[in-house]
Order: sequence, then structure tokens, then C-alpha cells
Amino acid sequence: MQIHSSAYKNSSPFKNKRVIVVGGSNSGAQILAEVSKVAYTKWVTLEKPAFLPEEIDGRYLFNQANEKYLKKKNTSNTLQVSLSDIVQVASVKEGLTRNVFKDYRPFSSFYKNGVIWQNGSKEAFDAIIWCTGFRPYLNHLKKLNIVENNKVVTNHTRAIKEPNLWLVGYGNWTGFASATIYGVGKTAKITAKEIIDSLL
Repeated sequence: MQIHSSAYKNSSPFKNKRVIVVGGSNSGAQILAEVSKVAYTKWVTLEKPAFLPEEIDGRYLFNQANEKYLKKKNTSNTLQVSLSDIVQVASVKEGLTRNVFKDYRPFSSFYKNGVIWQNGSKEAFDAIIWCTGFRPYLNHLKKLNIVENNKVVTNHTRAIKEPNLWLVGYGNWTGFASATIYGVGKTAKITAKEIIDSLL
């Protein structure tokens, strides 16, 4: 069984199974924390994952990234962290207390019952959960002939080829950090103003 994290709902289908979780970012860590309660798990990441200090949350990360994007000097001497580091939400904190975040480098291939590790050893698994990132879903826009390389060319959030269309929350091409819950609010406000101005 193989699923992408976008299709993951809960840990029930993995109860008492042997599961690999692939991906060293937030979704991988959070899903691993949950599935490891009901299954035997191994966590596969490209490199050793980094966990943020407990006091660092999404708002802090966005503000820091926004300052960098706008090339502002950070004068508050705050801790410099990466947007790719893992935020210690409640499930991750709980997983850390259980010591479930033991990371392994990628396997080299599959065999009938599981995976073959880099050293040639085989290990059986029942399922793999791929936490390998997301791409915007744009199939509903393809009939407009405006999708190129899985994105729409925009001026801020307004589609250039279809000026009566604005896109919010699809990724950095629709506003910096707009694919994040915290970041989307900023681009949404700008977009609302643009739409109002276009109707005047």
C-alpha cells in the first residue's frame, strides 16, 4: 500500500502494520508521530531532520521569512531558523517524548515484500506514506488555457491571460508564503483591494 500524505486521513488503516514514512518536513513528522502509536514505523529522510525550539511557531517563521523576502535587516537579534525545520506542534512534542523520530536515509529500491536498504539488506513493510510536498491543483483551470508548467502567470495574484481571474494561496507565485495559513491572509487582503479597484 502506498499513499501520498495529501490522501492521509488518520492512522486507522495502518494499525498493527509495518509502515515507512518518507519525508523530513512537517507533514512527515506529524504523520509519523500519529502512525507510530498504532504501527511499527521507520522514518526515511534525505538528511537528518531539524526540529525548531519549542517557542518557535508558524507566525515567527513567517515574519522572519517575510523580512528576508523584503530584504529588511533583522534588528531584534532573534534566532535565525529555517522554514524547512519542523515545528513542535503538540503531536510532534508528544512524539519526541516517545523518541519515535529515528531517521534513516533513503532505501535503494523495492522488492516484493518491502524495500532494499543502501547496504543491500531487505526489510518487509506493509505500507509507505509519501510526505514529499504538494503542488497546486489546477485541473479546473486547464480549459482556460492559462496553465503553464503547473502554474498560472500572474501579476501579483491577477492572472495575466485571464484578467477577470485572481488566484490566492497557490504558492509563492501568488504572493510570498501565500500557501501557508498565516501568509495567505496578507495576499488575500491585497487581492480584495485589487478586485474592488477593478470594479470602480
